[in-house]
This record gives sequence, structure tokens and C-alpha cells, in this order.
Amino acid sequence: MELRYDGYSRVVEVHAAGYSKDGNAIMRVWQVRGGSVSGERSGWKLMRADETFSAHLTDEASQAPRPGYKRGDAAMDRIVCQV
Repeated sequence: MELRYDGYSRVVEVHAAGYSKDGNAIMRVWQVRGGSVSGERSGWKLMRADETFSAHLTDEASQAPRPGYKRGDAAMDRIVCQV
């Protein structure tokens, strides 16, 4: 999936989606490539769905689950779906 997030285009693989303890819709993603405020162009990211400007599916094959992925993300108070 390609997202527009924090002013950057990012290609990500969503591994889990749910809600934070504050009630925000969030997703745990592996960023394949793209920009980032932190300067980390790839790796694990936790993103808020309401901060995503746009999203569309790509034709790229997913490599999920990526190394280091663990089900039951502790950042999520309620998980809606996960790999």
C-alpha cells in the first residue's frame, strides 16, 4: 500500500490495525521505502490512520510477515485485524 503520511509518500505493509488506549485508529506497518520525519526510510512504524492523507493499493507483492513481527501489538488497546 502507498500512503501519504506526514508529508511523505511511503510504501508500507500493514501487519496490524486497531485502536490505541486513547481511542485513535492506528496501524503497525513495515515501511518498505519512502520518506520519514525521523529519517528512517524503512523499518517498523506505528501510524495513526487519521494522519494518513491518502492511501492506495500497489501491485507489489507483500513480504509480510516481516522479521521481528509479533502478534498482539502492545501499542494497541484493541486489535481489529493482524497478520
